[in-house]
Parts: sequence; C-alpha cells; structure tokens
Amino acid sequence: MQLTNLRWSELVRRDLGRLRPARADEADELSGLAMRSKSHWGYSPGFLEACRAELAITPEKLGSGVTVADLDGRIVGFHRIEGSPPAAELAALFVDLDMIGAGVGGALLRDALSAAAERGIRRLVLDADPGAEPFYARYGAERIGQSPSGSVPGRVLPHMRFELG
Repeated sequence: MQLTNLRWSELVRRDLGRLRPARADEADELSGLAMRSKSHWGYSPGFLEACRAELAITPEKLGSGVTVADLDGRIVGFHRIEGSPPAAELAALFVDLDMIGAGVGGALLRDALSAAAERGIRRLVLDADPGAEPFYARYGAERIGQSPSGSVPGRVLPHMRFELG
C-alpha cells in the first residue's frame, strides 16, 4: 500500500502521520519542500529561482515556530508563524507535491490557527499565493488588500486575515 494514496486523517489514525515541531537540522529539507510546493502552481524555473531566497528556511526562522507534518519519518508539509500577540503572520504553509489534496494542508492550517489562538494571537495575516487564496478563504480568511511580492518586482499577492477571537 502506498502511503501517499491515503488521506492525512487516515494516516494519523494509523499512527503514521503526526504534527511536530521542526528540528534545527531540518532547515534545508524544509527549504526544498517549499520550492517543490511552490512549483505546484506551474511557475517557470526562472520565477521559482527568483523566489528561492524568500522561501528558504534558515535555522533562525526555525526558532519562530515551525511545525512539520511528519509521515512515517518523512516531512510532507510545514507551517511557520511569526510574531507575537495580538497579531502575527502565517509566514509559510507548504505541502509536498504528492500530498497536495490529501488533507495535509488543512491539518497544518487548522494547527496553525489553533496554535496562534493558544498564544493569544487574535489576528493572523498572510500573503497568499494567488492560486492558494481559495484554500485560505475556505477556512475563513478574508482578503483585506494586496502586498508586493518580496521576490518578483511588480507582482502583488492577496493579503489575507484570519480573525481568531
């Protein structure tokens, strides 16, 4: 049986999938996963290369609260929250290509929202990839404007907000 054919909830039920804090030695692995995930939207190699520095997960970024989705020892996704109450940013949420559509992204987002609320964060903002805007909207984010891309001059991204209470 291929594990990637199962939904995340089933993998968790079988004790094969879990969310856990990232380790310091996983920064390079997470950076590679972010690049692979970004490629899901069909961007050109040049565009992806322009995004590399912004998507890189450094050991310093790991200290800001990175949670990984671990599938039987393999990282298949992660989220990163940056900031402190009352407002913070969902600075990253990426899922590896073969797990997109399996529920990993939803599990990571629900975990990020819960973790933020537990930390006393009342507003969680993010700059979404335009292709991912409907995903965040399904979970209650509203578009509140647009932000300039940190990687590609002239490109703008949907600026979105979750109100957590």
